[in-house]
Amino acid sequence: MANPKTIFITGATGLVGSHVVEEALARGHQVRALVRASSDTAWLDRQCVEKVEGDLADIEALKKGVEGVDWVINCAAKVGDWGKLEDFRKLNVEAFGKLLEVACEAKVERFVHVSSLGVYEGRDHFGTDETTPPAANALDGYTRSKVEAEALALKFRTERGLPVSIVRPGFIYGPRDRTVLPKLIHALRIGTMTYFGSGDQSLNCVYVKNLVQAIFLAAEVPGAIGEVFNVTDGGRVSKRDFISAVAEEIGVKPPTRSIPLWLAWTLAVVMERVATLRGSTVPPLVNKARYKFLGLNLDYSIEKARRVLGYEPAVSTRDAIRITLAELKSAEREPARAGTA
Repeated sequence: MANPKTIFITGATGLVGSHVVEEALARGHQVRALVRASSDTAWLDRQCVEKVEGDLADIEALKKGVEGVDWVINCAAKVGDWGKLEDFRKLNVEAFGKLLEVACEAKVERFVHVSSLGVYEGRDHFGTDETTPPAANALDGYTRSKVEAEALALKFRTERGLPVSIVRPGFIYGPRDRTVLPKLIHALRIGTMTYFGSGDQSLNCVYVKNLVQAIFLAAEVPGAIGEVFNVTDGGRVSKRDFISAVAEEIGVKPPTRSIPLWLAWTLAVVMERVATLRGSTVPPLVNKARYKFLGLNLDYSIEKARRVLGYEPAVSTRDAIRITLAELKSAEREPARAGTA
């Protein structure tokens, strides 16, 4: 590679971060990864990566991480569809602010922050683009914290000159996913998967390797600085399309059960209220975040990413599902070698 970079990657043991590490190494870059002491680093240990132990709240680890690096790519976040806003803020906003601060002090060349399409208002979307502002009052603590994190990152751009770019992926899936797709597969196998409404609503899905492609473009393209980009697989994929493709790959019948949207929303409101009163730390079976994922039409434009970054998803959704399921099947057969990343 003509101009290799040294890159500090947070969230490197997660789904997105591990693929960013993999791509960075493939491109000839040097990688420094922030890892928590409690993280499973089995996959990362097999890579040629310098590890810095700590988390986003550890200012000394952050200073060590950014020292002498060219780029910072932030893939770390507390995720989930249930929990107190304050708990999400601690990592996604307050600790993230520390990373922005040390990156400014280190005068890094580029800073890419991985946000979420969840920052948009919790309603049906039909081609929504980046001219639509994020929602001030999101449906759940996670997405609200991501809205605040974006605002903070852009403030560092305008007030401190940090060369930051933001990518907004939708539902991320791909090899090394150990949460969302395995849960969907389990629900399909035991026959509990249920659509909210017709299931024909758009799903804002993005294959992890397509997302990583966009992340590196955001780090490389000069016009990306100070900008925000929606990132999906491109094209329209309905929830029924995606779920049926997964069912076909694992050899089960696609789900046919559905409940009306009005009932799904009512259940979400009631179940959340009850869970909140009980102080439950476990998300209710139906909540507002899941209603948003399964019930709303989530169609977002990626024309800005195409125009400014030259982004064009390299892998189709159907092919990506096939690749992902093949990897998951392999991991199930060889659990000792799978290694959570």
